[in-house]
Amino acid sequence: MTEETPGFEEKPDVPSGATSDDAAETAEPSEKEGPAAPAGDAAKIAGLTAQLDQVRTALNERTADLQRLQAEYQNYRRRVERDRVTVKEIATATLLTELLPVLDDIGRAREHGELLGGFKSVAESLETAAAKMGLQQFGKEGEPFDPTIHEALMHSYAPDVTETTCVAVLQPGYRIGERTIRPARVAVAEPQPGATPAASKDESANDEESGGPDEG
Repeated sequence: MTEETPGFEEKPDVPSGATSDDAAETAEPSEKEGPAAPAGDAAKIAGLTAQLDQVRTALNERTADLQRLQAEYQNYRRRVERDRVTVKEIATATLLTELLPVLDDIGRAREHGELLGGFKSVAESLETAAAKMGLQQFGKEGEPFDPTIHEALMHSYAPDVTETTCVAVLQPGYRIGERTIRPARVAVAEPQPGATPAASKDESANDEESGGPDEG
């Protein structure tokens, strides 16, 4: 049996020519490997940050696309609604334009006292239905002549008017809202050439009563 020599400790083999510092580095390798862990975490954080930026960029792009599509859809709805209203107005105007001769006949029959009995009820029902569809009659005697809504069929001069005036309505005009579907056909009168306007006559009379204009 081999006996151990008291007080003798085994030491790791050290290559010849190696110093004590080399031996210490060989014995404690874990002290140099420790700092590598934080560097790995930083790389992971940087990678996750880059991915987050990409996701945010993609989200902003998709949000902008959605907002653009929503705006286009709203414009489309408004355009469709506007076209629908326009088509409805055109169809209504076309229908009512075809009924204008009938309404003219009803008006002439009323003027001559021939709107009686069942014919009167039918005529009034037709006029009510046309009014519900937006048909409005216009054109009155004594109103100023407006070439945008009046059509002058007769022309004369009158001493008692100060501007071109409708003195007779030969055929009433009709409109739907702001759309004129038939102008009012009228007879117009203009001021008499060379006639003194009524306002000037009143001023002359006042001057004569006061003794004429003051002389400087």
